[in-house]
Amino acid sequence: MLKIGCHLSSSKGYLNMGEEIISLGGNTFQFFTRNPQGGSKLKPLDLEDIKKFNELAKEHNFAYIVAHAPYTMNLASKDSIMEFSKNMLKEDLERITYLNNVYYNFHPGSHIGAGSIEGIKKIVNSLNEIVQTDEGPLILLETMAGKGSEIGRNFQEIKDILDGVNYKSRFGVTLDTCHVFDAGYDIKTNLDKVLQEFDNIIGLDKLKVIHLNDSLNTLNSHKDRHAKIGLGNIGNEAIINIINHPLLRNLPFILETPNDLSGYKQEIAFLKEHYK
Repeated sequence: MLKIGCHLSSSKGYLNMGEEIISLGGNTFQFFTRNPQGGSKLKPLDLEDIKKFNELAKEHNFAYIVAHAPYTMNLASKDSIMEFSKNMLKEDLERITYLNNVYYNFHPGSHIGAGSIEGIKKIVNSLNEIVQTDEGPLILLETMAGKGSEIGRNFQEIKDILDGVNYKSRFGVTLDTCHVFDAGYDIKTNLDKVLQEFDNIIGLDKLKVIHLNDSLNTLNSHKDRHAKIGLGNIGNEAIINIINHPLLRNLPFILETPNDLSGYKQEIAFLKEHYK
């Protein structure tokens, strides 16, 4: 069975998201843990809502869902932003422990001119300060497109972070198809080579989630503009190859395409139709 879902709004609660993804034909989803462009304000947890969602997810055999950190979180930034980001990370990890089968995904951050080596050092130090045990949700580093001063623009930068953390069993990777294509990894015509490189550098055992997006940009453009499935430069054929690849086909696939719910429903149906 294809593990497929999309990004949903968490404003109406977890049970609503669970029911919504079922209505769209999916069995997993992603949500922001808080305002993606803010981050300080949090609604109190509704434990009854979470309990009902956990029951629904078990009943419908959901795959792991994905909690996405806000874009404002930057563990590689200057002191005030870094402290703000560490607090967000700590709060988010505590709150999502009430959910069954959840991953926590975040963008590694931007070094804002300090250089990737210094940025990676800050990220590693922050993660080691917050993560003090092997127990808890798996934390996923997302592969990035490489625009500006982003960290995670190549597999080696992701590996450098993973190598530096103390509790390595708590960390994995989300591969974003738009991002890696824009970063220069040719998943369109040479997917096997890209996966071999990922395995050689990071290890495919660390790959836990695929963000499944087409790209408005060309290979190696180092930009980040997602496209609807089949309407970008990656294309339907390559996307279908990705969901059916023996090394990827059992992972959760999360759509972050520029869609409304009806558009997501159509994409989910299309992908399920072409899943062998």
